Amino acid sequence: MADDMIPEDESTPVAEHEAEPLEETAAPAEEPAAELPLSDKKWFIIHTYSGFEQKVASSLKSRAEAFGFADQIGQILIPTEEVVELRNGKKVTSKRMLYPGYVLVEMDMNDELWHAVKATPRVTGFVGGGNSPVPLTADEVNSVLYRQASSAERPRPKMSFEKNENVRINDGPFANFSGKVDEVNPERNTLRVLVTIFGRATPVELDFLQVEKV
Repeated sequence: MADDMIPEDESTPVAEHEAEPLEETAAPAEEPAAELPLSDKKWFIIHTYSGFEQKVASSLKSRAEAFGFADQIGQILIPTEEVVELRNGKKVTSKRMLYPGYVLVEMDMNDELWHAVKATPRVTGFVGGGNSPVPLTADEVNSVLYRQASSAERPRPKMSFEKNENVRINDGPFANFSGKVDEVNPERNTLRVLVTIFGRATPVELDFLQVEKV
């Protein structure tokens, strides 16, 4: 997605639930729809006060009915993804926002609607284009939907790690050992951590869920 359209990925948790223990295989999640219904409306990004995304979405729907522009507003999307972490030996899955402070809205854009949406409480404006916001392309919208759908099928680890970062192992035969990240494999969600055993640095391959930042 274009850098000037979708903000940097700073995720915020919104809900969580406990999943199966680490050693068991969780039942596959129901696969959500990867695409939204066809529409002539275009998708735009609006910026909101952080933490008020849901309130803005509700306000937009209420104001659209009250001020007579409901037919110009389509779907309102707050993209989320599922993430997983290990707590007390169990996988805990939670949802977090992909783009905190941003809401995607499907609209038949015109000057009147532009002003009406901007006047919605806790909305600070549209992303990109100044007074003439540029709509998202179909590919940009679908990439958001794909990430949202794929995370439900395979939740991402809640934490991310970098080379040379100090970590503590919280699960497995090396639990309570500390070490330094030597290699990160984001595709497999694994790390190679250098752990000092009998005075010698020994590489150990671990799952993201098996370590925590120091």
